[in-house]
Amino acid sequence: MIFATVGTQLPFDRMIKAIDKWNEKQQVRSCFAQVGQGGYSPTTIEFSETLRPSQFAKKIAKCKVIVSHAGMGTILTALQLAKPIIIMPRLSSLGEHRNDHQLATVENLRGIGGIYVADDEIALMAALDHVQSLAGGDCFSPFAQNSLLEAVSDFVGNSDAGKQCHA
Repeated sequence: MIFATVGTQLPFDRMIKAIDKWNEKQQVRSCFAQVGQGGYSPTTIEFSETLRPSQFAKKIAKCKVIVSHAGMGTILTALQLAKPIIIMPRLSSLGEHRNDHQLATVENLRGIGGIYVADDEIALMAALDHVQSLAGGDCFSPFAQNSLLEAVSDFVGNSDAGKQCHA
């Protein structure tokens, strides 16, 4: 199953319309989208405006691939479960978000195993054409690595660092 999600804050009609247009040609029966409140209602795929956390977890568990805006919650979930994820950034110039932080997100994640970046609708449909061959990355731990914990501990324990924070 392909599971598309726009997150909990805003609809992302451009992404959902592209998936709907792709599916009109491909006729994939196992495709589901969470479209956001007041979002575009697809004509060729099953959808819901919102999902309860338990429903979301079931969709994620059953899917072959996730398609999402560049929201860190969904990206981290995909990485933790080693599910392939296609991410498409929202653009402030199109009124999809208040700024372009999602462009920075995709640039920082580009090339990481299991993450596939679709910069626009054409790239999204091309990625969906290869959905069967997309692979998830290595399972990502939900816990901080020891090296990060040690670095933070060293920073907090350093009296000079503490003085800088309170200056």
